[in-house]
Amino acid sequence: MPKHVFVTGGVASALGKGLTASSLGRLLKMRGLRVT
Repeated sequence: MPKHVFVTGGVASALGKGLTASSLGRLLKMRGLRVT
């Protein structure tokens, strides 16, 4: 059971990282910078 909680927590953090990265890229594009 603890292993299952750890796995779901890892997935949640991975999704959070992706959301923050995409939002940062969107902000940079709005400022006129080129994002690859």
